[in-house]
Amino acid sequence: MAAARFAQQVAVRDPGASVTVFGDEEYQPYNRALLADVLGARFRPEEIALSVGPSALVRTRTRVAALDAEQCSLRLVDGAVHDFDEIVLATGAGPVLPPIRNVRAGAVPLGLPASAARSAASELLSGVHAFRSLADCAALAAAVPAARRAVVIGGGVLGVSAARALASLGVAVEIVHQAPELMERHLDAPAAGALRRGLEALGVAVYLGNRVRALTGTEHVDGVELANGHVLDADLVVLACGVRPRVALARAAGLRVGAGVVVDDRLATSAPGVYAIGDCAEFAGQVHGLAAAAWDQADVLAAHLTGGGARYAGSRTVLRLTAGPLAVAAFGTTAARSGDDVVRVADPTRNAYKKLVIRGDRLVAAILVGDVATAGALTRAFERDDPLPTDPVHLLATPAAHR
Repeated sequence: MAAARFAQQVAVRDPGASVTVFGDEEYQPYNRALLADVLGARFRPEEIALSVGPSALVRTRTRVAALDAEQCSLRLVDGAVHDFDEIVLATGAGPVLPPIRNVRAGAVPLGLPASAARSAASELLSGVHAFRSLADCAALAAAVPAARRAVVIGGGVLGVSAARALASLGVAVEIVHQAPELMERHLDAPAAGALRRGLEALGVAVYLGNRVRALTGTEHVDGVELANGHVLDADLVVLACGVRPRVALARAAGLRVGAGVVVDDRLATSAPGVYAIGDCAEFAGQVHGLAAAAWDQADVLAAHLTGGGARYAGSRTVLRLTAGPLAVAAFGTTAARSGDDVVRVADPTRNAYKKLVIRGDRLVAAILVGDVATAGALTRAFERDDPLPTDPVHLLATPAAHR
């Protein structure tokens, strides 16, 4: 996604620039945030494609094996060598394979780093799926007609999205989440409770504070064993246990790497002419992992490399999960500081919950679950750092309430 945005923005700013995009997936660039909607048949795969501009060359099924920053060249797995003036690492993040016994067919090492997760995906026990790419999505969709019970391991954004999509296809779904609340990185306890009730209304069972110890089955998964010994029947398992930045290429090239590829406010790495954006990039000690930040970084880098003076100062990212009664919007750090004003509105009848955190006359965080009609206005106030009206309750009123 970051690469597509960068190429598109370069084309806008400098139509004569030459941009080549190398990707090892078989598909043209696409909006990864909409994978659950493809799985749930809301969109066809081609409908989530992203534009790269008229002049960019996209080479799919092409994996880069090595980067030589000093010689300004890269080597592909087929041995071909390509020179460059500047190179942008947009290698993204890969799924984390959790330390669960029997998650892989054959030998069962505990826990794989992200660098090994992609190659291990084909070695997963039959019926066990990662959910990070269109190929993963296609494999899951093909497995659904024969599935009776599915278990999603992980109750973050990806796990909730996958569970909702599978439930919409008529599969009985259970989520197992180790934390005490769903989407705990983005929601407070009341919001997570509203989300859980929304999932349960769709037929999704939720097991919180539970750790998966092992998968059962030999040729094909047939169950999920929890740490307390209880076994959930399952013939389909989705791993949604988080992601890690893909930094193996950068590390092997000698670039500075922390959690991600370390960049400055020009998105430049520690090697001249080498830049990084998106889920693989670490700026000011933070890896964002959300599409909005990736696009912000792509825009800044495109401006910088086409003669502009743009600098990246970080991103105010907004999480959106839209699926009927499970609509969620969240941004900012929702834990209030001393002196902050907190406004909450709960509507148990509609299973809706809204929260604002206000510092002075500025909105610093918000959570909306169930009713996100005002999310657009709140997002604009947050991103622009606009002063708020004296009565912030009106910010939570739906448009219908004003008529």
